[in-house]
Amino acid sequence: MATTADFSVSRPCPLSQVPRFDFETDVAIVGFGAAGSCAAIEAAAAGAKVMLFEVSSGSGGAAALSGGEIYVGGGGGSLQQRTAGFEDRTEDFYQYLLMAGGPNADAAKVRLYADHALGHLDWLAAQGVEFKNSYIAERVMEPLTDDCLVWTGSEEAWPFAQAARPAPRGHTARQTGWSAGKYLMDMLAARVNAIGVDVRFDARALALVADEQQRVHGLVVRIDGTARYVRARGVVLCAGGFIMNREMVRRHAPHLLRADNPIGTTDNGSGVCMGMSVGGAAINMSEGFATVPWYPPGSLVKGIFVNERGQRFINEDCYHGRVTQFILEQPGDRIWLLQDQETYAQGLLHETARVEIGAAGDSWEEIEQELQLPEGTLTATVAVYNRHAARGEDPLFHKAQKWLKPLDKPPFVALDCRVDHAHYSAFTLGGLDTLPTGEVLTEERKVIPGLYAAGRTACGLPRWGKGYSSGMSIADSTFFGRQAGRQAARAAPAGG
Repeated sequence: MATTADFSVSRPCPLSQVPRFDFETDVAIVGFGAAGSCAAIEAAAAGAKVMLFEVSSGSGGAAALSGGEIYVGGGGGSLQQRTAGFEDRTEDFYQYLLMAGGPNADAAKVRLYADHALGHLDWLAAQGVEFKNSYIAERVMEPLTDDCLVWTGSEEAWPFAQAARPAPRGHTARQTGWSAGKYLMDMLAARVNAIGVDVRFDARALALVADEQQRVHGLVVRIDGTARYVRARGVVLCAGGFIMNREMVRRHAPHLLRADNPIGTTDNGSGVCMGMSVGGAAINMSEGFATVPWYPPGSLVKGIFVNERGQRFINEDCYHGRVTQFILEQPGDRIWLLQDQETYAQGLLHETARVEIGAAGDSWEEIEQELQLPEGTLTATVAVYNRHAARGEDPLFHKAQKWLKPLDKPPFVALDCRVDHAHYSAFTLGGLDTLPTGEVLTEERKVIPGLYAAGRTACGLPRWGKGYSSGMSIADSTFFGRQAGRQAARAAPAGG
């Protein structure tokens, strides 16, 4: 008799070697996070019998750790956007998402989401997730109030603003305080339970069950220390990314190892590995989201970042995650955010950011000396920036005029954003290649029968760290989780 140690997420269990099936279902879902919950709801709504397997003792996944924003726009604008005075045309929304997806953006997924995002927001509301009709104009990481609409990306920044008319698109689930993602997940979990989905906690997926043609017929799960065999006509992998698997990160996205605070729960790459075990193609595996939370207050955006050579490298008005991607590309670990008396607001940075004053002085020469930079490097950078900022220009990096101000009011400070000191967090964006309907594809882009994926196990809308916006992961996970669940429920019985 096979023991749990005999199975591996990196190789399928042959159908011919299954001694019995302990469970039979139409759709088996691995992972009870944002993607898994929405896949379960849609599959059940389509009339399928659904079993959901979660390795931990409760629902939530990485989404429950998030700010609870969902990235929504198009169709002329949501109620919140229109109330705040923003018209968000679908083509602007589409172009921004396409550009944010980077060189390997999936135009088909972008098109589908851009055309149906407003309806998806309504669907979430129908599941019990509340979104207040309110707007915060200030630059924030996530609302601490129960307000909804916020700017969560690089919509107003170069080069994105040149391609698409800007609009705020971060719609935050209604909760006072940090991490509204938990509230959002609690609502989705309550819906899953209300419709009678068979949920099994403390159930670790060990391997897919596949035949000689690599058609998927179910999976093997460990429950109470025993291997259980599950027959399903469709398996949906929603097991998260691989940021917690440091060896996988080292192999595929080593730059993310510099961010020493991985964001995730059980994101060990098991879902990606299971998909690959039956021929699934893993794409964009080198990409990830990374950030150092360096604002609010928004006035800090008027400062400038410099590297250990005293040089600027980014327009500071873009999304904090995009800034961080450029930080991680700089030589060495030393990074500073330069501020003057008018832009720096002491004590307003969140303490978890670990961004502190690294140098202070009454002149930029003093700052340069205290940071032990070569003479004339930092001072030249500030002089060039100040000269153009006084004219409302930034010819080197195209920072928007409203964020331009000469840094000329002493005292001056250099905020210490060292990569090996400040709070840098990250998660992965690479995953299984899928159709918009969730089917997992081979390297030849052929569908693997019976296998679907969504959320961070798949490579969805957000697939380029320099284009990420807060809310894209929950938008992608919930929307494409729905597509995968619906498609799996429609699939013809596998037989055998």
